[in-house]
Amino acid sequence: MDCGRESFPEKDLLHCPSKDAIEAHFMSCVKEADALKHKSQVINEMQKKDHKQLWMGLQNDRFDQFWAINRKLMEYPAEENGFRYIPFRIYQTTTERPFIQKLFRPVAADGQLHTLGDLLKDVCPSAVAPEDGEKKNQVMIHGIEPMLETPLQWLSEHLSYPDNFLHISIIPQPTD
Repeated sequence: MDCGRESFPEKDLLHCPSKDAIEAHFMSCVKEADALKHKSQVINEMQKKDHKQLWMGLQNDRFDQFWAINRKLMEYPAEENGFRYIPFRIYQTTTERPFIQKLFRPVAADGQLHTLGDLLKDVCPSAVAPEDGEKKNQVMIHGIEPMLETPLQWLSEHLSYPDNFLHISIIPQPTD
């Protein structure tokens, strides 16, 4: 099989011109996530070598190297009960829009922790079955279906992807 440029599945995958382009995109996503979580304070306090260590740890499958830096991006002051906003993207197979992203706080004005269900009801209400209705969709993160009652802050700390975003897929419920 010819693996030349003409056989690359351009319609299905984004073709990246170089490793540098991939690194730049990754770091851009990490910076965007930190802007949402900490007003960019954490990433801006890091040195260039920390950014490089984060990337190299990911690229070389070195969890300890990656997490030594990424841990800082997952912290928040105890008095704040969570991040400023939760970095997330919701993907749906039933829409032309590539993903949904908007500002959403992990803690409600009354101090209650927002849940995955709260996020979906606000951002993508069609994904959540009505109380008495039939479940039409699966909500997946990392290939698992977390309970809708799971606090969003916990999900963001424990199930974010290396770019520090929660990537949530809404998939039509299998009919078999």
